[in-house]
Amino acid sequence: MSNDPFESYKLYNALKLHFESDSYDAIKYNFKTSVKAQSFFKRKDKYFFAKIANNHSKDIMQFYIANFKVGLSYVGDMIDDVGNNNYTQHKRIVESIHRVFSIDINIILDELEKSSLSFDDCLTADLNDHPLIIKMMMRDDISMETVVIINALTGFISREDSKITETILWPDVKRKIVKYSPFVRYDRQKCVNMLKKVFTPI
Repeated sequence: MSNDPFESYKLYNALKLHFESDSYDAIKYNFKTSVKAQSFFKRKDKYFFAKIANNHSKDIMQFYIANFKVGLSYVGDMIDDVGNNNYTQHKRIVESIHRVFSIDINIILDELEKSSLSFDDCLTADLNDHPLIIKMMMRDDISMETVVIINALTGFISREDSKITETILWPDVKRKIVKYSPFVRYDRQKCVNMLKKVFTPI
């Protein structure tokens, strides 16, 4: 990956649009947007993009994804320790995705057993309330990656979406999960087998 500041800005802009709008798909459009070099060089914050390009030239896309997926939007908020910590945490998860998934689904199992609930129960929205699995993600009990994988295997978000009528948190949470999904790499069959092993006895 180039350490060119303008290339850094173009990628940032494409991913910002991807994560924050329903209509733009960065992968579909090959990360292309309408930004121009002349407008970039007039920006007062162009130094931030240069710094990120220099510090993360080998993994700049993952750096931006790590921050957008947790809700950071402005590049100036990404260049300090918060942005770097988000990236470190993100990298830890994606490099051990199946281990994280295994730990998370056992955490889900423990939560379900407390109330004698089934796996399907944790994916179900009830009386305008978020599904339990979403609540656990929002509490940081489990990772967004685990929710992405379980949604890919079950389709629970599209199934339960119409039941959730609150408009303060859910639209943004749903968008982050859906928009992050194409970037999560995992072995589908391995995750299916892990789920069956953990939840079949319930």
